Amino acid sequence: MKRFIGIIFCLSIFGLLAQCRPNSDKGIFVKICTTEGNILIRLYDDTPQHRDNFVKLAKDKTYEGVLFHRVIKNFMIQVGDPTSKNAAPSKLLGGGDLGYTIPAEIIFPKYYHKRGALAAARTGDEINPQRESSASQFYIVTGATVTDDELTRLEERLNKKLLPAEPIKYSESQRQAYKTFGGAPHLDGTYTVFGEVVEGFEVIDKIQNMETDENNRPKKDVVIKKMKVYKK
Repeated sequence: MKRFIGIIFCLSIFGLLAQCRPNSDKGIFVKICTTEGNILIRLYDDTPQHRDNFVKLAKDKTYEGVLFHRVIKNFMIQVGDPTSKNAAPSKLLGGGDLGYTIPAEIIFPKYYHKRGALAAARTGDEINPQRESSASQFYIVTGATVTDDELTRLEERLNKKLLPAEPIKYSESQRQAYKTFGGAPHLDGTYTVFGEVVEGFEVIDKIQNMETDENNRPKKDVVIKKMKVYKK
């Protein structure tokens, strides 16, 4: 049976989306040039294995020609399956990878699934209890806004699931980001977030609003044409 790499979709719809602002204007940036427009990503320095792997794949042109193969409105857009290049319209995608994984670099609550977060896809906990990341597949959170009550309930679930040394509690700034800009907080603490969108929110919205088939693949192919790496 083919094992699909991805993330669990929460069925709750939280509300309208808005643009999130970047944390910094320095670091390593990657411009993702797609057939629907450009997305500029800033990579985090304290997730170095994910950062360096992403930069290497971008420079090696590994991503050129791959499709955004899984798109769920008010949740996320996913890309990076190497078997998606020139894939037939009927082909089921999501199981392809590069033959290795990256150890988890989950730095939560510092990095969380706000709108525009860049995170690594992975196989599920049942076969991947260490939560190691896919070498190539990643997703960008589009998400939706949430309420204070929803965040409080999520805190309770996260504390029961993750059993942290100190109880997890969203800061006021994180709550404000989720309430104002949106995101996917149900994924917090279980996937590696290693960057964020700084430009191109209109492009991720355009992609998330595209018509999809029963497997959440856009009916019109959305292709990564190239990536460019910058350092500021």
